Amino acid sequence: MEKSITVISAVWCPSCLILNKHLKKLKENYDIEITKLDYDFDDIEKYNVGDKLPVIILKDENDNEIKRLIGEKSYQEIIDFLEV
Repeated sequence: MEKSITVISAVWCPSCLILNKHLKKLKENYDIEITKLDYDFDDIEKYNVGDKLPVIILKDENDNEIKRLIGEKSYQEIIDFLEV
């Protein structure tokens, strides 16, 4: 299965800044497509995001949501979530 993630974050979110470091490392170590959306500026209505950021959504090859991870997480928690 080809995995991809959509990340919803905001520039004012401290946890999102930490996540950016994890995403960079993830991109360097794994072949995974990452789409980043901004909570304030992008159309995220279809994702039904609450008020806790960041949100990482794992998707299948047909762009269907498999599961999501919400809030600040460690790099290892993200790897475990993605099962890479």
